[in-house]
Amino acid sequence: MNQVLVSALPRGPIQGAWSQLSSKRWAAAGLLIVVVFALLAVLASTGLAGTGWSSSTAESWAGASRAHWMGTNRLGQDILARAVQGSSVAFSVGLLVAVLATALGAALGAIAGWRPLGWTDGAVAWLMGVLDSMPFYLFAAALAFALRGSPWAMHLAMVATFWTGTARLVRAEVMRLRERAFVDAARAIGLPGRLILWRHILPNTAHLLLVQATLTFIAAIKTEVILSFLGLGVQDGVSWGLMLAESTQDVLAGHFGNFLAASGFLFLLLLGVNLVADALQEAHDVRGAAA
Repeated sequence: MNQVLVSALPRGPIQGAWSQLSSKRWAAAGLLIVVVFALLAVLASTGLAGTGWSSSTAESWAGASRAHWMGTNRLGQDILARAVQGSSVAFSVGLLVAVLATALGAALGAIAGWRPLGWTDGAVAWLMGVLDSMPFYLFAAALAFALRGSPWAMHLAMVATFWTGTARLVRAEVMRLRERAFVDAARAIGLPGRLILWRHILPNTAHLLLVQATLTFIAAIKTEVILSFLGLGVQDGVSWGLMLAESTQDVLAGHFGNFLAASGFLFLLLLGVNLVADALQEAHDVRGAAA
């Protein structure tokens, strides 16, 4: 009986992901990029890298030198130090939003899919429709105003809206899995529905959640940069979005250090995570399962 309750997947999500990442060069390159940026984020958050990013230690718009590898901005602040510190902000926002939004989407999607066409399914579907119909950046601006400019307004806006895609995928997968033989066997031995859902069905959606968390991580970083650029995100620290906002004046004066550093770091990180996400999708055939 225990063998009947084993996951129907041929291999676990972690094993499948690692096999795909280690077997393809482009996937391994993406993973290496992500690891390097993760290391930069950890070093910056612990004060071992990117220190002095707010100090004006040189003349305005100084060129690249041994002391300032990418030059300085208009205030004489080291551009490379600010870009490294911005990686810590990007990773913290991306990870927090990805974990919370994926967990919320998984929970609500599982509840809706366990009893489709019921009142809980209808309530979740209505909530997803309402959130998807609202312009995101107007919603973020309204939250920022309501929370008096709190930096957590950005996180709350993203978590409140990014869970809907995960919920739809999980709902469809739960509806499919609830008809499988291992669910019938669990019911036959008297397991309550709640236990079947959370212990036996939801773990079988781990491959979907892994990919969705990666995609949400990408979306959260891009959204943080845009919100910070618009003045609705990071305000008291440093962000790639703030650096891009500063670069609008720098470029007019003929200085491109801020723009190249922020956009280059952002491009490399998103490239690496996208390569990893593509590898995960291929490993678990998410596109085919969703079709």
